[in-house]
Amino acid sequence: MDVFPLVGLVAGSAVIAGAARRTPVAAPLLLVTAGLIAAYVPGVPEYALDPHIVLPLLLPPLLYTAAVDSSYLDLRAHARPIALLSVGYVLFATLAVGWLVHLLVPGLPLTAALVLGAVVAPPDAVAATAIARRLGLPSRITTILQGESLLNDATAITAFKVALAAAVGAGAGWGSGSAEFALASVGGVGIGLVLMVPLHWLRTRLTEALLQNTLSLLIPFVAYAAAEAVGASGVLAVVVVALHLGHRSWQVDFETRLQEAAVWRMVAFVLESVVFALIGLQLPLVLRGLGEYGGGQALLYAVGIFVAVVVVRFVWVFPATFLPRALSARIREREPDTDRTAPLIVGWAGMRGVVSLAIAFSIPLTTHDGEPFPGRDLILFLTFVTVIGTLVVQGLTLPALIRLLKVAGPDRQARTLAEAQAQSEASTAAERRLDELLADERNALPKPLADRLRTGLERRRNAVWERLGAVNEVTGESADETYRRLSREMIEAERAVFVELRDGRRIDDEMMRTLLRRLDLEEAAVYREEG
Repeated sequence: MDVFPLVGLVAGSAVIAGAARRTPVAAPLLLVTAGLIAAYVPGVPEYALDPHIVLPLLLPPLLYTAAVDSSYLDLRAHARPIALLSVGYVLFATLAVGWLVHLLVPGLPLTAALVLGAVVAPPDAVAATAIARRLGLPSRITTILQGESLLNDATAITAFKVALAAAVGAGAGWGSGSAEFALASVGGVGIGLVLMVPLHWLRTRLTEALLQNTLSLLIPFVAYAAAEAVGASGVLAVVVVALHLGHRSWQVDFETRLQEAAVWRMVAFVLESVVFALIGLQLPLVLRGLGEYGGGQALLYAVGIFVAVVVVRFVWVFPATFLPRALSARIREREPDTDRTAPLIVGWAGMRGVVSLAIAFSIPLTTHDGEPFPGRDLILFLTFVTVIGTLVVQGLTLPALIRLLKVAGPDRQARTLAEAQAQSEASTAAERRLDELLADERNALPKPLADRLRTGLERRRNAVWERLGAVNEVTGESADETYRRLSREMIEAERAVFVELRDGRRIDDEMMRTLLRRLDLEEAAVYREEG
């Protein structure tokens, strides 16, 4: 097996994604563009998007890391708009886009057109999360987009299976389709609920961070495979398990949390980079299979489908936003500030991604009668153009739309104030507990050590408040920022001495690693990424 193409794909994707961090362009957009260009560079191998790899091997970890970082409480608070988008909109888009495709493309059966409608219905989880995070959208909009993208794949995949069964002659009617949808949704949630408690129990019982993080890497695949094995939605099973584990992550030890955050951040970075590069690299494969359809004719259809996908989303989003408020006084009380800004952003943020392409590539070559699947090559092309079009057109113009609408992001000052108040309450509780412990003669400590505990407590109490205060007139830093910078400089000086002692053979490598680990933990406690 030649591993060099795979290594080249991962390395190239990582380099481009890293470079995107230094540009105003979101990484998904730059990666897709690079993939489109690389597809025609001599010597670049052909990368075929295999749905048997993408769906069971790439989708679960991407969903898991997105769900773990989401807020279960926020998602529950916005359950109504999320459900309307992740279930209602996907089904509406499947039917509406499918019907429009049937009218637009002569000779394409309605069943095949509905297959395409299901394929392009779900916005992409990775693209929505990455761009929303990059743009600093208001927390409510970000939560709704994240919640939609976590759950809509399950609806789309189920709708695709039902439409595909009808298209190939397997005889799926409304009754069997509804039963399959119920099994997928209820079964997926049920499998997740069954797995989440024992998995969390196991995580809290393992005593080594290495074993706990190995389990963490296996969890999304276990949940996905268990649900799919019984015909349920693996997507929903992964999301349910991940939300539960993320909500209770405080119950595992600190070393596990530190390692897990680093491991999953790396995994997500690599997988997201590869996924978007793969999208662009599919262009030669898609064009090669157009067959009876000319390039100009197919492109004309593709533009029509792209416009339909964009318009259909707005047709759903605006009534779904304002109609419930018009009918329910309770909703009006709970959402008093809803205006046209939020639905405009949510409507324009419907970027499609790799899941749509993977589903499209899983369409069989023939029907049950042995006849070629009607319009399969055209469906692949239309899916590809829709994915690229939404990522590039909507992805590039979304920041301009947000600036035009003058949307204010999260109030950093208010968030810092809330953080400071929370830290103050926690520090007060910790101080009371320390006084109780030191009053017990079994916990007697020399005064310098007791003072050190109080100093650390006071430092945590004041750190956040200092970010709200005055800054250094020379450097522009707050007192807290200066403290952290000086702490890192001191730690770096200690680190250099340990290395010098090792190089001079005064301590061995094992001792140096032990000493460096202590410094690393100290630096982790001091350093706090602003974001």
